[in-house]
Amino acid sequence: MRPVRRQLPRLVLGSFVLAAVVLGLAGPASAHDAAESTSPAQGATVPAPPAEVSVTFSNTPLGIGSSFSVKDAAGTEWADGAVQIVDAVATQKLRPGGPAGGYTVTWRVVSADSHPIEGTFTFTAASGAAGASPSGTSTPGTSSTGSSTPAAAVPGIGTAKPGVTEEPGEPANAGQPFQWSIVIFAAVAVGLLVALAVLARRRLAGDGETADNDGE
Repeated sequence: MRPVRRQLPRLVLGSFVLAAVVLGLAGPASAHDAAESTSPAQGATVPAPPAEVSVTFSNTPLGIGSSFSVKDAAGTEWADGAVQIVDAVATQKLRPGGPAGGYTVTWRVVSADSHPIEGTFTFTAASGAAGASPSGTSTPGTSSTGSSTPAAAVPGIGTAKPGVTEEPGEPANAGQPFQWSIVIFAAVAVGLLVALAVLARRRLAGDGETADNDGE
């Protein structure tokens, strides 16, 4: 009986340690991807509007649901084509001819755990591209004679336009998915503790019966 009673606290302690380790491993596994850097860097000043912008993540995002919006100070959209994802870098090409001035990049991707993440960064172009007009002096749809024609609607982030990869629409109330892995690991740990407790009780009962028989 004594050896079993001495081993019981060790078994219980070992079970708690195992449960803590399992839950500790489940936490990092459920963490969302994060943006590590951007190109151009946040708040940077570049000589001229770049040919593309990009965001580097801590893990490779999924290839669907990615979108970039790159607008100048006048609100003109310069994103051109779909977002390209290679390894952990999401890249968006820009239309040529961008003006000097500030640009705002708004991005959205779906992380490896299927949860959408988004962010914004800015940069400034010291001078415009060759042949570009100063920001705010002209808008798409204006001819060289000065007559204006209806301007095409500027695509915004989240629409199936240049700069967006098409995907099925998400539910309006889509939120962060519940992390079932933590619940599963916790259930396994509790089950292990219950099994050890039952086993210990059986051993104690068996030792007690043996002691009684010996006493008779």
